[in-house]
Amino acid sequence: MSFSDLRKSRKTQSFVGIPAKQEASEPVVTAPDLHKNLPSHLEVRTTQHAGRGLYAVADIPIGSIILATRPHVAVLSTPHLENHCSHCFGAESPQGLKRCTQCLRVRYCDATCQSKDWSLHKHECPALQRWEEAVPSADMPQVPSDAVRAIARILWLRQKKGFDSVMSRELDAMQSHRQTLPVSSAEIHTHLSHALVQYLGLRSPQDLAQFNIHSAADLLDITSRFTTNTFTVMDTVLSPLGASVSPTVALFNHSCQPNAVVVFPRAQRTPRLSEPQMQVIALRHISAGEEVLSAYIDITMPRAIRQEALKETYNFDCKCTLCTNPPAVCPQESMYCPKACGGVCPLPTEDNPLAMCTQCKSAVRDTDQVLDGVRVGQEALDKATALQFTDPAKSLQLTSKLIPILTSVGLTPSAHPLLALCQLQKSFPLPEPLTQDALDDAIRVTSKAVTGLVGILPEVHPVVGITLFELAKLLAVDEPEPRDTQVAVFPPSGPPRLKLAYDTLLRARASLLCGMGVQSEGGQVGAEVREMLVALEHEIAVWKDGVKNVLADIPK
Repeated sequence: MSFSDLRKSRKTQSFVGIPAKQEASEPVVTAPDLHKNLPSHLEVRTTQHAGRGLYAVADIPIGSIILATRPHVAVLSTPHLENHCSHCFGAESPQGLKRCTQCLRVRYCDATCQSKDWSLHKHECPALQRWEEAVPSADMPQVPSDAVRAIARILWLRQKKGFDSVMSRELDAMQSHRQTLPVSSAEIHTHLSHALVQYLGLRSPQDLAQFNIHSAADLLDITSRFTTNTFTVMDTVLSPLGASVSPTVALFNHSCQPNAVVVFPRAQRTPRLSEPQMQVIALRHISAGEEVLSAYIDITMPRAIRQEALKETYNFDCKCTLCTNPPAVCPQESMYCPKACGGVCPLPTEDNPLAMCTQCKSAVRDTDQVLDGVRVGQEALDKATALQFTDPAKSLQLTSKLIPILTSVGLTPSAHPLLALCQLQKSFPLPEPLTQDALDDAIRVTSKAVTGLVGILPEVHPVVGITLFELAKLLAVDEPEPRDTQVAVFPPSGPPRLKLAYDTLLRARASLLCGMGVQSEGGQVGAEVREMLVALEHEIAVWKDGVKNVLADIPK
């Protein structure tokens, strides 16, 4: 069971909005030596409805790095162990990494990274070997899940630092929902506990005492703190790499319309040995006294799905403005006016089939068709997501079939499940050999995804910036069969397409400069955008010079 099976990624954050009205808060009484990496512009406070949270004590401008820290514990997911360094998470070809000669599973950039990781890997290395020897069949995973490996590292770290150390007390102070865990989570925690005991090589519950675990309740506290407070480590284009735990970053509370986002930008100015570095970035201006909020889940989902995910994993009901006082038409549940007046309608539901345009008040007549489309689209999304890695051809077939259907019944690009299907389809690589139709289809789907995301997220959000970058790269691909440039269709062909790629890159750069941090200059992906801008500027200049030379050669 991978970490992604245990909880939803905190990768996709929400859009800028005004937080729900908070109850009166006051500074929480905590040990003064905890969370020493908290900057002076943040303060820990507590409220009755949300517990501890982080508040701004000074104005924080948009794009600012609110907090930067290396997680206490971070592990790569199994598929990334071969091509990423297990200390700094740097990406290299397997030939460029040095493999541990004992466990043969973990790789490092060089001896420095290996040395930095040795204090924990010296325990991890024999554990990996024990696990592989104990695997009963080829059907079992040769490496335990990232959740099991991360929790084991937490236990070894607490043991190494001392159970009364600042680091151990920070980890122990993280929220545990042991006493209020839903029944549906019991199987997950039971599985985690059994796998953890096997991985640690323990023979009896008494052996857990060496980790300051003296009861089943203590063990459940450990697994609950992990599942509740873990962040997904992401690469520079926001793809999941593994799991991480940072007690300080875990202090940020959730909102479905947050004013901050957690990223791993890998900025050039960040020392390699400080990676993977978590950075919390301001998505808008945050005033002194305001709570800083991030999103724990993908809030491009409708309200009901968001609430279910938060309840299942984090055991609370979201009380943000978006959930308690939603707009008349949520972009995640919207369709175009049937009379095409320019307005939008809420999607009809089984409980409320009457849907009416907010602008011209026209009623949606074919509600059964819309309901059937949404239902079939959700079923296709579930199947396509499950087959994404095991049968990508079938997954792509499902998304390609359903996107036109949902578009035809009138869903807006930001509506669910249309946006989710577009985001899934754009993740597949272009076919080989590449055809003009395949390239144009990929551009249209990615453009629809951009439109949908901007309907929910601010353009400064890193998810929007990355998607704009993906669109620009597709527009810059050499066309296999350029069309007649006189035909007004999307995407354009020839020089107009190149110009659109350049303009899209400018949007991506502006977005990433804020979303990945102004001080980080957009991080590593921001540097890639700048390099591509220079290349496109050169290409456009060559084309313009060519046209000028041709015109000069034509007799007057």
